[in-house]
Amino acid sequence: MQLRRIVSCALAGWLASIAVTEAAEWGLKKGNPAIKSANALAFGPDGILFVGDSKGAAIFAIDTGDNEIAKTEPSVAGLNGQIATLLGTTPDKITVNDLAVNPRSGKVYVAVTKGAGAEATPAIIRVAQKVTVVSLTDIPFQQAALADAPEDKEVNRNGRASNPRNDAITDLAYAEGKVFVSGLAAGASPSSVHQIPFPFADGVNGTSVEIYHAAHGRSEDTSAIRTFVPLNINGEPSLLAGFVCTPLVRFPIDSLKPGTKARGTTVAELGNRNRPLDMISYQKDGKTFLLMSNSARGVMKISTDNITRNDGLTTPVKDGNTAGQAFETIKELDGVVQLDRLNDTHAVVLVQSGPGVLDLRTVPLP
Repeated sequence: MQLRRIVSCALAGWLASIAVTEAAEWGLKKGNPAIKSANALAFGPDGILFVGDSKGAAIFAIDTGDNEIAKTEPSVAGLNGQIATLLGTTPDKITVNDLAVNPRSGKVYVAVTKGAGAEATPAIIRVAQKVTVVSLTDIPFQQAALADAPEDKEVNRNGRASNPRNDAITDLAYAEGKVFVSGLAAGASPSSVHQIPFPFADGVNGTSVEIYHAAHGRSEDTSAIRTFVPLNINGEPSLLAGFVCTPLVRFPIDSLKPGTKARGTTVAELGNRNRPLDMISYQKDGKTFLLMSNSARGVMKISTDNITRNDGLTTPVKDGNTAGQAFETIKELDGVVQLDRLNDTHAVVLVQSGPGVLDLRTVPLP
């Protein structure tokens, strides 16, 4: 027994030394990241977690110390209730903004907001054998500022008051050695995508993006991408992006040059009066699919067949009709609001199972 303890301690120390070395290699240094909001999450190399902070107009890279290679199938009933208890509040005071799975360990990380308005505070939650709060004190991290973020104040837009800073970061992904960031920037064409090299570099400008919105019958550059995935399509690195109401748009990454404006190809209109919530890509039976959760139209399994030969929609699609890439609605995934890939065959989903109740489940990829 004593020998086992000695070996376990030695192994733990070895893993810890590896984690410190990896953090240093990526330019992370110990400190206290001043995260003002946690809007979006994504994992990068060596289990590094990226956190999008709209309020602070910054991206944080955090070493969570989660380096154990493991196979798990997470499942937690009433996850938001457990999070509320951890944070000393009630489920109605908790907003879940995003989730991401550490591909190394299979553990789930959840970005939440406790409270609202001026009293709102962020937290990162880890879900493994138990639900815990990720410490943001004395941890290895690095941050990159978004210099062109909108000013943090309410403005009147289309007869409604809103604060565009809240959408400075709407989604994150790591690919091609960069962190891709969607959201709103300052200026007349605010819909934007940033490509931030990692380890982080300062002074990176975004690319303004424009689309043809078939449900509205016009070109637009003011509405932010709500969710996106990087995808290599026939050898061409691209972003597939979902917008409100609900165009699906392809952007070749080569077209997203900092400080310029890029027009995407609208490869599908998936129905109006709807907000995309989250999206992943996966392969099944030799084909690549997208899986998108939505506010009003369920979870869609979207085909990417012939997507590079799709010339794009250029005429209106009215009355809630759909056009472009084929898709089907997965009835078994009713109520899913957030999702991420767990492995090649399963996804982790956050399901609204009842009024005010969010369950975490592991499900087969359809």
